[in-house]
Amino acid sequence: MTDTEARGRRGRGGGGAARRAERSAVSFETAKYIERNIPNLEILNEEALQIIEANAETILEEIGVNFPDNPAALQRWRDAGAQVDGERVRIPKGLARELCKTAPSEYTQHARNPERNVVVGGRNLVLAPVYGPPFVRDAAGGRRYATLSDFQKFVKLAYMSKWLHHSGGTVCEPTDIPVNKRHLDMLYAHMTLSDKPFMGSVTEPSRAQDSVDMCGVLFGDDFVQQNTVMTSLININSPMTFDDVMMGALEVYAQNNQACIISPFIVGGAMAPVSVMGTLTQVLAEVLAGIAYSQLCRKGAPVIFGAFVTSIDMNSGAPTFGTPEAAHITYGAGQLARRMGLPFRSAGSFCGSKLPDAQAAYETSNSLNMGLLSGVNFMLHACGWLEGGLVSSFEKFVMDADQLGTLHHLAKGVQIDENAQAMDAIREVGPGGHYLGCAHTQANFKSAFWKSDLLDYKPFETWQDEGARDTQALATVRVEKMLNDYQQPPIDPAIVEALDAFVAKRKAAEPDSFM
Repeated sequence: MTDTEARGRRGRGGGGAARRAERSAVSFETAKYIERNIPNLEILNEEALQIIEANAETILEEIGVNFPDNPAALQRWRDAGAQVDGERVRIPKGLARELCKTAPSEYTQHARNPERNVVVGGRNLVLAPVYGPPFVRDAAGGRRYATLSDFQKFVKLAYMSKWLHHSGGTVCEPTDIPVNKRHLDMLYAHMTLSDKPFMGSVTEPSRAQDSVDMCGVLFGDDFVQQNTVMTSLININSPMTFDDVMMGALEVYAQNNQACIISPFIVGGAMAPVSVMGTLTQVLAEVLAGIAYSQLCRKGAPVIFGAFVTSIDMNSGAPTFGTPEAAHITYGAGQLARRMGLPFRSAGSFCGSKLPDAQAAYETSNSLNMGLLSGVNFMLHACGWLEGGLVSSFEKFVMDADQLGTLHHLAKGVQIDENAQAMDAIREVGPGGHYLGCAHTQANFKSAFWKSDLLDYKPFETWQDEGARDTQALATVRVEKMLNDYQQPPIDPAIVEALDAFVAKRKAAEPDSFM
């Protein structure tokens, strides 16, 4: 029985029991991915863009990039016409850009629930949660190493969050599971606890292959080969090094028609120059080489132009977030991606704060709005990020997820139809009146303004009577309620059984390793 058939059979159940079950079921809405109706902010003029593009080509031709411990990659580059000297690959001007032309300008990532499919590219923005932290934090337990139970809770929260379109990948690193096997548990959680799209494993090429094989169980092997069902993160080891582990995962995904985010990992002043122009030049050179390589693996493989960019505190060496320089680089990278006709990944709920406090809110707000205005198509880390990416915070997850609703509403732009002009309301009220009771307000009040599901707008006396709770305290309550309300989306039991068998077989095939 397929997932659709299973849902259909459940829907055909009649009688009082079915009606009572429907009334008692928890109802929640998932918003469609954002379709922008506002202009992108373009900070660079034509002269600046041409300088960056020319300098990036010079880097590739004269300085080159490294592909260490990867003889097959070096051979692919030789065959394509690049000069290979040891592990160094020098790419003639124009070659990388020409190879990139076969990458699609947009693609659809399929979810096991087709209603959750997302289109990455164009004027769309897909929001996905935090990725990669080894620690978690909540108000009750404080900061601690993440477990599989924590991971499963985050997947449930992402599934329940209205404004999130994607389940993400490593929403936290479950350190209680062996390193060489935890990817199986993470993928299993995404596949069974949610029906939103998800990401695959990139920590070793065989784990990328496991991801493809598990998707074959979930979607069917033929469907996977003909459609994109994963978008996975391939980080470049900046400056200009493409390590064999990440490239091995890229090779697996590209050859199986699965999407990859090709993303330089830039901390300005450490992994790239301190100047905006210099960093953008290096970002473009790295992205050109990475995307070109994906097309050498398979022409037409879906990819995203990635840019993860922070600045650095020159006193402590710690990364900083929500800064003007990071915004300048992100806006500029968006322009470069659009000139290549490729989807763009950047921004997120970035902050350096240790707690979900005012610093976290300021820096996150700057980073989220930067992503919206720079034309980002896929925003990883859209909620839950804390402490420079070391921590996934439960409270901040729901705080950020709530605020993602503002991005949806900002992206709609300003309506100009007859209803929006509101001339009937202005005539009805006239000088000295009020609009609370007029026909236009009564017809539009439910949808006129975005409403937070978390923040407190009550009078002081009511707020005080309810315990004078701050936003973190409200978020703690919301996390608990969402997890209590969670109901697993329907899935074919035969698919679950097949996934169980696959995971058990793969885990039994090798001893546990925590290295």
